[in-house]
Amino acid sequence: MEPYSFKIENVVSTTKLSDHFDLNNIKPKLDGAEYNTQKFPGLIYKINEPKAVFLLFNSGKVVCTGCKSIENAKNAFDKLYRKLMEIEVDINSSYEVSVQNIVASAGLGSVLNLNTIAIGLGLENIEYEPEQFPGLVYRVDTPKVVILLFGSGKLVITGGKSSLDCRNALIQLKDTLTNLKLM
Repeated sequence: MEPYSFKIENVVSTTKLSDHFDLNNIKPKLDGAEYNTQKFPGLIYKINEPKAVFLLFNSGKVVCTGCKSIENAKNAFDKLYRKLMEIEVDINSSYEVSVQNIVASAGLGSVLNLNTIAIGLGLENIEYEPEQFPGLVYRVDTPKVVILLFGSGKLVITGGKSSLDCRNALIQLKDTLTNLKLM
C-alpha cells in the first residue's frame, strides 16, 4: 500500500444550471424529489448511479454531495443535466462544476499520543479538548485543509479542493510528525 494513501469519502461540488428554477414545477417531474420549504429552502433529489444527492435552489444553483470522486460528481451533474432537459426545464447549455470540499480518510498505521502531538504541532494551529471531542483538530495553511487526528492513528482530511490537496496535506502531516519524532 502506498504510504500516502487516503480514501475520498465525500465530494461536495456546485454549479449554476439556470437563472431561476421553478421548484414547485420541477418536483412532481423528478421521481422521489423532496421539496418542503418549511424544512429546507431547496429541492432534494437523489440518484443511485453514481450515488449522489442534489440540492436545487430557486436561484438556479445546484449543490451535489455524496460522491466518492470528482469524476463521479461531474458524471452526476451530467446525469442531472440530461434529466432536467428531458423534463423540459430551462437550463444553461453549458455549466462548470466547482469542487467546494473533499472529505477524505486515512490511517497513519500507528497509535498516536494526541497530548504530545498537540504540544509538538504548536498550539496556534491546533484545537484539542479531549473532554469535548476525542480528536485533535489541526489546521494546515498550505494546502488549506483541516485534519482531524485520532488516538487510533486514523484521520480525516477536510476542506481540500482536489485529491492533490488531500495527498499533500497527508505528506506534510506525516513528515512533520516523523521529524518531531511524534510517530
